[in-house]
Amino acid sequence: MPQQTPTPSARQTELLEAAYQYALAHGLTDLSLRPLADAIGSSPRVLLFLFGSKDGLVRALLARARADELALLDRARQSDRPAGLVPAVERVWAWLAAREHRPLLRLWAEAYARSLVEPAGAWAGFARATVDGWLDVLADCQPPSERDGRDGATRRTLALAVLRGALLDLLATDDEKRVTEAVEHQLALLRD
Repeated sequence: MPQQTPTPSARQTELLEAAYQYALAHGLTDLSLRPLADAIGSSPRVLLFLFGSKDGLVRALLARARADELALLDRARQSDRPAGLVPAVERVWAWLAAREHRPLLRLWAEAYARSLVEPAGAWAGFARATVDGWLDVLADCQPPSERDGRDGATRRTLALAVLRGALLDLLATDDEKRVTEAVEHQLALLRD
């Protein structure tokens, strides 16, 4: 029988949200419990009690970031009929390119990279779950004839690769105009 996770207390939820805001501003790579606890009005001991370990806290923060990512992806599915791959990618890119989402996207890029180089521990599976989640959403946006056709998975994979590469380029350079033009060019090719 699977073990059920207990419902978090109000204090745990409050501290997780405060820690998440801290992680958005400072990242997770050099996360240290003492400065984090000081910044969010807690103590390292309370954080360890509530989250079990530093890795437990990082896993909770990654789950919180994943919830924001999944909310974005759900918006790409906006209607009950498939929008098509190109309109879905356009909507996702508009969200990704918005300046106010850069802290979340930097945190995502950090977690994605750490998951690749540290496949065990708190980061385990983050990159894979991200790829799978995004591909599932893009598949849901394709009409069945495209989704189930011979090239459906290839087109989704290409769209995801373009989004991910463009996002990393945007985060590195902040050159939204150039990167958006490249995404739009690729979308024109996908329309054909």
